[in-house]
Amino acid sequence: HVQLVESGGGSVQAGESLRLSCAASGYVLSKYWMAWFRQVPGKEREGVAGISTGGASTYYADSVKGRFTISRDSAKNTLWLQMNSLKPEDTGVYYCAVRRMPVSHFWYNENEYEWWGQGTQVTVS
Repeated sequence: HVQLVESGGGSVQAGESLRLSCAASGYVLSKYWMAWFRQVPGKEREGVAGISTGGASTYYADSVKGRFTISRDSAKNTLWLQMNSLKPEDTGVYYCAVRRMPVSHFWYNENEYEWWGQGTQVTVS
């Protein structure tokens, strides 16, 4: 059973940075696709960034390109999201997610993922 625990969220001012972490346990995730999603009340989860099994390929939502960076350390079973130049519209609960299919197709679709963390709140004012 895979367990994912996010950390690093908080309240910041616009223009500041945060680094989210997702620690995985219960399974070696080096063969799986991972991603970050975010959700605001009343809206569906939005795919923010995705990363391939080896970390060589990354994908981003247009709204965060150039500001966010996703990375992973498979040896440590850890996923990160470096968020710079934060904007109020980046506010939301951020989730890390894992899917068995090691492909990029529909990486932004929450229905493609089998395991989820509990989420960490990011508030930008």
